[in-house]
Amino acid sequence: MNIDWRKLKLPDFGVPEEIPQIPREVYEERLRNFYKAAKCDWIVVYGDREHFANIHYLTEFDPRFEEAVLVLGPNDRRYLLVGNEGLMYKDVIKPKVEVLLCQSFSLLGQDRTLSPDLQDLLKSVGISKGQEVGICGWKYLEPEENPGSKSYFVPAILLEAIEKVAGGLDSIRDVSAVLMDPIKGLRAYNEIEQIAFFEWAASRASAALLRITEGTRPGISELEAVSKMGYSGEPLTTYVMYASGKEEIIGLRSPSSRIISQGDGVFTALGYRGGLSARGGLIDQENSEYLEKWAIPYYKGIVAWYESVSVGAVGGEIYEHISDILEGGGLRPALNPGHLTSSDEWLHSSFRPHDDGKILSGMAVQCDIIPTPMSAGIELNCEDTVLLADKDLRNKLAKNYPEAWGRIQERQNFMRNEIGIQISDDILPFSSTPGYYAPLLLSPNYALTVK
Repeated sequence: MNIDWRKLKLPDFGVPEEIPQIPREVYEERLRNFYKAAKCDWIVVYGDREHFANIHYLTEFDPRFEEAVLVLGPNDRRYLLVGNEGLMYKDVIKPKVEVLLCQSFSLLGQDRTLSPDLQDLLKSVGISKGQEVGICGWKYLEPEENPGSKSYFVPAILLEAIEKVAGGLDSIRDVSAVLMDPIKGLRAYNEIEQIAFFEWAASRASAALLRITEGTRPGISELEAVSKMGYSGEPLTTYVMYASGKEEIIGLRSPSSRIISQGDGVFTALGYRGGLSARGGLIDQENSEYLEKWAIPYYKGIVAWYESVSVGAVGGEIYEHISDILEGGGLRPALNPGHLTSSDEWLHSSFRPHDDGKILSGMAVQCDIIPTPMSAGIELNCEDTVLLADKDLRNKLAKNYPEAWGRIQERQNFMRNEIGIQISDDILPFSSTPGYYAPLLLSPNYALTVK
């Protein structure tokens, strides 16, 4: 594979303004499907500000200042337990759900005298001894991590309350994988309305990140560089990240008042719900050593990823292929070279050693190759969001969201005809910077391409 660094102007693919809406009927179907698949008398779904995505997927409600618990029972009995401020926010809920005040979830110092405690609320909705209760936490242990034991990623206060009401731990089991498994999980597959929303989010996030990288220059602070993103209030999936320097770069940190200088390495990333973009490079105009030793070997891995991923591709095989490509440049993936994305930035991943799970139609996926080992002051990153779609799903998207489909087709053509990455028709690029990597930030119109 031959890679060239040449002048290549990134087109303006357009950034959507109107937010695609997900109708109530989609949430109703999600709730029914989840309850049916979990095969329990009751399901208790935990959420908080950081771990909001499961409840958000099922209701549109995202816990903001407090915890929240969604309880699903027989005959479409549905209850959302919220604190004081969650009660004020309840009108965002789309499906039919009864909202109950649980002031134990309220913040310190607020009135907690007006509602029953958590245990009594769980009793009042109908959970009783002898019934099976499924717990959905924010993640779960794989079978090989803790074989034979029961573990739940929920607060102790919730687990203890369920245990007392249901009559012991034997009545409880973890159903988190029903939503979050990378192949069988309901959240791994996106409805057409959700796909349109993710394209909206990913295109806007990547466009904002491009404004940051193109606005980066020596003599300004990291804070000033990030201020150029033009943030419009979109819900974030991560902290906005920006780090520069000539020593080890802590890529996950927030921007500081540090003044950027010539020759700094820099990493920056931001994500809106359904799409994250990241870039890492060097504050320089020309640097053949950096390009030959670092950027080109890394970008070969990016090209290999895009040309390997398609509907039906096996995650473990892609992992091995990307590892082999990077090894030629003395690099390897620090984490998984790709993962499912959703309202939370990382849902799960089949891009891991020996995983036989397939990448299937309807999955939103991050190209996310974080290389290691890295020398001090060196940064490399080219991360964007795509959707995998078979012919039927592509036709449905084109019919229902023609403007989004037009942007997707333009991005595909750009990747194939200008960058030279021969992606499958199955890959729908959602980013405004699809596979576009300009690693020398003072030459923003020069990018790596396939010869």
